[in-house]
Amino acid sequence: MVLLQEKVSDFYNAVKERRTYYSINNEIILTNEELEELINLSVLHAPSAFNSQGDRVVLLVGEQHTKLWDITIETLSERLPADRFATTEAKLNGFKNGYGTVLFFEDLDVSNELQEKFPTYKDNIPSWFQQNSGILQYIVWTGLEQAGYGASVQHYNPLIDEKVRKEWNIPTSWNLLAQMPFGKPIAPPKEKQYQSLDHRVKVFK
Repeated sequence: MVLLQEKVSDFYNAVKERRTYYSINNEIILTNEELEELINLSVLHAPSAFNSQGDRVVLLVGEQHTKLWDITIETLSERLPADRFATTEAKLNGFKNGYGTVLFFEDLDVSNELQEKFPTYKDNIPSWFQQNSGILQYIVWTGLEQAGYGASVQHYNPLIDEKVRKEWNIPTSWNLLAQMPFGKPIAPPKEKQYQSLDHRVKVFK
C-alpha cells in the first residue's frame, strides 16, 4: 500500500472519500458556472464502448432542481398508499433540500446505431451503455464530493420519465437512467460495512 499511495494517493483518497449523503442543504459551494465545468469535463473524458459517447446529462439547479423533486413527490404520492408515503416524502424532501440534481441519460439513437453497425455485439451493447453511464456517474459523484458536496444516486425512473421529458423538453431518444441530488452535507454518512475481500477478489500469480 505504501507504493500505491506514493503513486496515486490523490486518486485513491478521492475513491475512499466518496460516500452516499442523504442529509444535504442548498448552501453554495461552487458557482453554477463551475458546476457546469465539472459536468462538462466529466462527460468529455468518461470512457464509452466504441467511443460511442452516448451519455447525456441534464444539470438542474435552483428552482429547476426543486421542480424535479416536486414532480417526484407528486408522482409517488399518486402511487403509494398514504401510510407508506410519509416516509418516502420525507426522503424526497431531503433531496429537494439540496442545491441541485444531475440527471443521467443514455441516447438510444446512438445505441441503436451501434447495434446495427456491430450486429455481433447487438445483445451486449445495451448493457455496455449502462456501464458507460455508471462510469460517468461515478466520475461526477466523486468530483462533486471533492468539491465539498455530498451526493447520492437515485432511481425514480421510469415513474417520472414522461413528466421530466415534458418539463425540460428532453429528446424522446434520451432514456433516463439515474438522478443524483447533491448539496452541502449537514450530517455524516452512515457507517459503511465492508465484506471480506477474501471471497470478492481472486489473484493468480
